[in-house]
Amino acid sequence: MDGMLSQDEINALLAGMDNSGGGDAPADVPADAGGDAAEAPAEAAAATPPVGGGAIDESLLTDAEKDAIGEVANISMGSSATTLYSLVNQKVNITTPQVELANWENVINNYERPCVFIQIKYTVGLDGTNILILKEHDVMVITDLMMGGDGTNTDGEIGELQLSAISEAMNQMMGAAATSLSTMINQKVDISPPQATLLDMINDDPSDIAEFLTGTFVKISFKMQVGELVDSTLMQLYPVDFAKTLKDTVITGDEGGGAQAAPEPAPAPAAAPAPDAGAAAAPPPMQQMDPNMMAQGMPQMGMPQMGMPMMQMAPQMMNMNIQPAQFQTFSGGTTIMAGGENIGIIKDVPLEVTVELGRTAKPISDILDFAPGTIIELDKVAGEPVDVLVNGKFVAKGEVVVIEESFGVRVTEIVQ
Repeated sequence: MDGMLSQDEINALLAGMDNSGGGDAPADVPADAGGDAAEAPAEAAAATPPVGGGAIDESLLTDAEKDAIGEVANISMGSSATTLYSLVNQKVNITTPQVELANWENVINNYERPCVFIQIKYTVGLDGTNILILKEHDVMVITDLMMGGDGTNTDGEIGELQLSAISEAMNQMMGAAATSLSTMINQKVDISPPQATLLDMINDDPSDIAEFLTGTFVKISFKMQVGELVDSTLMQLYPVDFAKTLKDTVITGDEGGGAQAAPEPAPAPAAAPAPDAGAAAAPPPMQQMDPNMMAQGMPQMGMPQMGMPMMQMAPQMMNMNIQPAQFQTFSGGTTIMAGGENIGIIKDVPLEVTVELGRTAKPISDILDFAPGTIIELDKVAGEPVDVLVNGKFVAKGEVVVIEESFGVRVTEIVQ
């Protein structure tokens, strides 16, 4: 189906070549011929599809398990969307998780290339790995917004600056998701710093990225919207075993909490027959009520429908696991910008600082005449402060100084 010959087809072709040789070849294959024949399987193996192809084992997950995994992922990504909004100052919407089983070949054929792989490992509370996949254009938009741009500076290729920025964004997003998981399973969950890599996937060995990518794994696709700039798909990949463990941990954590709370109010149902007996004795007075009031239909319909369910609901409410709400505390050391954005979470993102001595415009003819010794006059006079640019944006002015054998710039004015 993919244009490659199977081993059986290669053997058939080799057999046809031997038969066409006139039939004079002896039954015993010579050593040299045997060597050539031995090389054929090696060539065939090199022509086989890459690791991670083949059939997808759909029996690994049931539909109910897919629904449960999708719900857990949806809750986690809801927290991540809120965090991403604080980073890019744009409305972020991550919705509609679609859970399915996939393999490496399926991801290659159904996702835009190249793309950025972000690998996240759980270090506390859970033991496993998951991978986020973002399109190259989406990464450029998000990182440009994080660094103060308007999201339109997407020309060029992704470099270390963008990979570092998107790693920090994913660190904050998945940290928020880990906090949501902590609430669901009632224990601390933490992650390691994410690692971002730009891949074309075609020439990459999936085992070099993560071992679980060589077989069948869980693929969760989200629709991601960032303002009017991004309307795309975000993918999250889980090992099947870890996805099942995550689902079981969340469900067991919820059910376990209720099971642990049940023994404490257990004596209450033993004392409950007295109210039940009173409730059972209540109907006779209702039958002795004034016939005029019964004819009006006021208490006849209201009292039995309101009273009886309430008496039946009381034991159930006593067995419910009711806990006070817990909220994450705010640290006092985080710097908040005037616009309300939290700048502390991106302090580790490197920015490119450039000092511009001056500029000028020249026609092509003059540029072609450049030679060693040519003097180019700039638009600034001697002694005038130079411009300091951060990521191409003019932020300060300064004067050139010499520090030992290196040039430096002393900032003299911050441009508002």
